[in-house]
Amino acid sequence: MLDYLIVGSGLAGISFAEAALKNNKTILVIDNESQNSSRVAGGLYNPVILKRFSEVWKAKEQLVLMNEFYNNIENKLNEKFNFKMPILRKFFSIEEQNNWYAASDKINLAPFLSTKLITKKYNSIDSPYDYGEVLHTGYVNTGLLLEAYKKYLISNNLFLEESFQSSYIEFLDSGIQYKNIQARHIIFAEGFGLHKNPFFNYLPLDGTKGELFIIKAPNLNLDVIVNTSVFILPMGNDLFKVGATYNWYDKTDLPTEEGKQELLDKIKEIITCDFEIVKHFGGVRPTVADRRPIIGTHEMYKCLHLLNGLGTRGVMLGPTLAQMLYDHIENGTPIDKEADIKRFHKRYLKSLIPDRP
Repeated sequence: MLDYLIVGSGLAGISFAEAALKNNKTILVIDNESQNSSRVAGGLYNPVILKRFSEVWKAKEQLVLMNEFYNNIENKLNEKFNFKMPILRKFFSIEEQNNWYAASDKINLAPFLSTKLITKKYNSIDSPYDYGEVLHTGYVNTGLLLEAYKKYLISNNLFLEESFQSSYIEFLDSGIQYKNIQARHIIFAEGFGLHKNPFFNYLPLDGTKGELFIIKAPNLNLDVIVNTSVFILPMGNDLFKVGATYNWYDKTDLPTEEGKQELLDKIKEIITCDFEIVKHFGGVRPTVADRRPIIGTHEMYKCLHLLNGLGTRGVMLGPTLAQMLYDHIENGTPIDKEADIKRFHKRYLKSLIPDRP
């Protein structure tokens, strides 16, 4: 009997897979790659929400676990995924500079916001008010990471490429039977696919569509990530990843003309050089209205668990949440109340009441 059957091989799924494997647990990952938000994500990690100048939830803890997680995977797979790189916030006015200094005086933000203005001039970016530097930042090449990890799982007979069908679950005294597989626990890490999960679809996973570009701009000579209304991330060979849009209504992965135009308008506000769009892609982020993840154990079926709601910060959140859920399952450690699905207990009770005609 397996210890864990993991449904989903995005950032949430592989984060839990690593948490289990490092504790010598047996796993099998099932996925048909119907959800692609992790694969097309910008991959940035940043401990500060720059729009509101507030600290990311559990930022210090996340950074420690994140760096340990990616170091271990890089050593295991002998490949580089985590690239440390400064994020510079371009200022558009003296007022924005003053707001930055005020934020950097806050005790919780001081470790993450440099008080020294970056005055360097970059080709094709007009910056009369300079930049502020966010510390402890970078990006993870999520597409490369997930592809390499999938190959690792396949080579060790730990991956099954198929669509998971909840109707095949049978409950045993010691766990579950799924087709010819027995496991003590199932971890559902399906991202926006949660809506098709009959055990957890009562949870308020909204989903926020994001669209991104990869552009080619030979005259844009950047060695940092620039963040304003969009981010511009250098990928090498004159290629840059640019994003992202936020659409709360469209739940498809298809690029749109509206998203394209929005990105074009925002890019032209930042850079003055010519560029061409090499690739335009989209995905639906698994987001929750209260901006917190949703993890925990089903109220009735104690062998069913959820790891979801990573939103726009999956690169940072994944390792922390996976460890939190693993410790909860194996050691009875309480899940942080802000992340626990128990905060939606009333929704669960309501879901048990059949709809009346």
